[in-house]
Amino acid sequence: MNTPAALTALRRHPLWLLALLVSVALYSAGPAASDPLAQVRGLGQASLLLKEGGRDVIAYQPDTGRVPASTMKLLTAFAALETWGRDYRFETEFYQDDNGWLWVKGYADPYLVSEELDRVVAALKAKGLRQVAGIGLDDSFFGPDVEIAGRSSSDNPYDAPVTALAANFNTINLVRSGSQIRSAEAQTELTQTARRFGLAGGVGKQRVNLREREIAVRYFGELLAAKLASAAINVGDGQQHARVPAQARHLYRHANSRTLAEMVAPMLEYSNNFIANALFLHLAQPQGRGSVSMVEAKRAMTDFARQRFGWRDFRVDDGAGLSRANRLSARQLVALVESFAPYRDLMPEQEGNAKVLAKSGTLRGVSCYAGYVRRNGAWAPFALLINQPVEYNFRRRVAASLTR
Repeated sequence: MNTPAALTALRRHPLWLLALLVSVALYSAGPAASDPLAQVRGLGQASLLLKEGGRDVIAYQPDTGRVPASTMKLLTAFAALETWGRDYRFETEFYQDDNGWLWVKGYADPYLVSEELDRVVAALKAKGLRQVAGIGLDDSFFGPDVEIAGRSSSDNPYDAPVTALAANFNTINLVRSGSQIRSAEAQTELTQTARRFGLAGGVGKQRVNLREREIAVRYFGELLAAKLASAAINVGDGQQHARVPAQARHLYRHANSRTLAEMVAPMLEYSNNFIANALFLHLAQPQGRGSVSMVEAKRAMTDFARQRFGWRDFRVDDGAGLSRANRLSARQLVALVESFAPYRDLMPEQEGNAKVLAKSGTLRGVSCYAGYVRRNGAWAPFALLINQPVEYNFRRRVAASLTR
């Protein structure tokens, strides 16, 4: 092809030009450019460790502490499973006072979704509840200082506030058409708070978080009231956000239909920050007594890691990996993954590659991966921590190369 003509064609088709430049770069760089492991070793802010048979097989800066992003959820999941067991079920308490108010005391059940609230209402009706003067909401299990490090003020679901009493992960799923708002979920009634959020958003589908603790708790009360009314239970308009009155009689203790293991698996697969930090906070008071502070939660998880693994140089700032102040090394993550083996069935499988079971972690300029790769007929633990910009799927290519 005539060179000037070729350049003219490439100018008209910039994607061809990009492909050509990438090809030239790969050719010029030689075989190392197509070798993910060689590329990792060329990154200054990266760590990689693969162990097999108890020994290091591949080790690159494995003892340097780095931002782990959502691989931090593995520590939270492990601590929860070791503390409560796979079959543990979170509980929520219901009371009624002398004035006929229904009171709810939350203990950080992270999976009080709409379908679970339907089960609650059915159980309350079976106990004879027919009329409620108002709804009292007690989320005092979390102290007033609870604010998750690294959580931003965006509307995105992953930035939802974490409260001891929460419905649907403190998110709402709506559809707006002009001035008309409807719930995007058949199982979730449209409440006043949800409608207000819908009108503030754009046309079409909206999936947003409830932003603040007071709003989130109020929404829980509204949704519960709507479900009680749908079950032909007469509900007054009043709502209180306070501690359960001392004289209120215990009416019902609800155990979630999902076990802890059934909560942890989707938490890891979908990287649910709300579930992770609800577990993280609850672990500071595993028996559900008193009021949890963020300082206590950090201390409790730090103490757990020190006692279980003997770690020294690390930092825990939240349980989901949102905070850039978290620090773990690849060696520490591999030790965690080795201990996580009894719960390996809860680990996400890499899409299109059954030989990789791993949790990813992503922040701006951070790409991490930790779990297991299938090698020589056995599962081998690995951890990859990259604290500099790389191509999004690079970590998957690195993990795939470890299986060979």
